Amino acid sequence: MYSERMSTPERLIESTRELLWERGYVGTSPKAIQQHAGAGQGSMYHHFAGKPDLALAAIRRTAEEMRATAEAVLSGDGSAYTRIEAYLLRERDVLKGCPVGRLTMDPDVITSDKLRAPVTETLDWLRDRLAGIVEEGQGQGEFTATLDARDTASAIVATVQGGYVLARSSGSPTAFDAAVRGLLTMLAASRTNPAPAVTPSTAPPSPTTTA
Repeated sequence: MYSERMSTPERLIESTRELLWERGYVGTSPKAIQQHAGAGQGSMYHHFAGKPDLALAAIRRTAEEMRATAEAVLSGDGSAYTRIEAYLLRERDVLKGCPVGRLTMDPDVITSDKLRAPVTETLDWLRDRLAGIVEEGQGQGEFTATLDARDTASAIVATVQGGYVLARSSGSPTAFDAAVRGLLTMLAASRTNPAPAVTPSTAPPSPTTTA
């Protein structure tokens, strides 16, 4: 499953990430992690204090990937609207959902201050990053001054995360696409020089690992 050159700690972290995604925290037992990683019990406890320590490393890795994926799009070329549009329209495995967002529905993660911290920090970072782009657009005269940057950023994050829920509940990405189209229509109305919005079907491909 993993490259022979991948170290034991790396195999353990990647195995924990996959199992957390598939089974949640409770269903991810140390034995299952060891079997999935092809590592012995001694190796696991040599590198990590226990399951909570390993889960924290796995969640941090997932959060880091989400930030990197989002930043690659948000720091691209184009206007503020164009970059937000690119983030919303990027290629995603919608029915699989967001690996960070789904952690908020795991009670064992949310009730743990340590495990919850990377999730909260990542979603806060995403809202701050989006708010900064909206403010940038306002400074350049692209968006109207009446648009609240932080509220808009929260709406963008909520649309993506809620879109995953709608898509998974219906078994179709159609609901996600509709949510994105609706948000882009409202955001375009706040532009001082609006242009036609791109539809999800014409979006360029991009990484599919995170939100």
